[in-house]
Amino acid sequence: MFEKLIEKGLEKSAWLYHLNTGSCNGCDIELVSVITPRYDAERFGFKIAGSPRHADIIVVSGPITSQSRDRLIRTLAQVPDPKVVVSLGSCPRSCNVFNGSYCVEGPLDKYTPIDVSIAGCPPKPEAIMAGLVRAVEILKEKRRAMK
Repeated sequence: MFEKLIEKGLEKSAWLYHLNTGSCNGCDIELVSVITPRYDAERFGFKIAGSPRHADIIVVSGPITSQSRDRLIRTLAQVPDPKVVVSLGSCPRSCNVFNGSYCVEGPLDKYTPIDVSIAGCPPKPEAIMAGLVRAVEILKEKRRAMK
C-alpha cells in the first residue's frame, strides 16, 4: 500500500521541449495554442521545459534541415532516458512540401525512432493534445520498464 503511494508521489508531470528543425511555424503556433487557457493542456500535466535536460518529451516540428541536423542530434543526446519523441505535423515524417529541397536532410526517423506522430499541416489542437496524452502513456510505460 505504501509502495504505491510512494510511487505516485514520485511521479512527475511530463515536461515538453519543443524543437523547431526548419518548419514554417504553423505547427509551432498550434502547439502554443494548446498550452493557452482555451485548450488548457496543463490539466493533463504538461509543462514546457526551458532546457532539454529537464524534458521528458521532445516535440519536433519541421523537416530536418542541414542547419538543424547537428542541433537535433545534440538536443536528443541531452534528454535523459526514458524519453519520448513526438513528430508534430507532416514535415518531420515526410518533409512534406520541402521534400527534395537542397537544404533538407531527410525525415526525423532517419535520426531517431519516433514514438508518437501527430498528423496534419498544421495539426488541430485537439489532435496535438491527443498525441501528447499518448506520449505521456508511452512515457509511463517506459518508466515502468526501467524499474
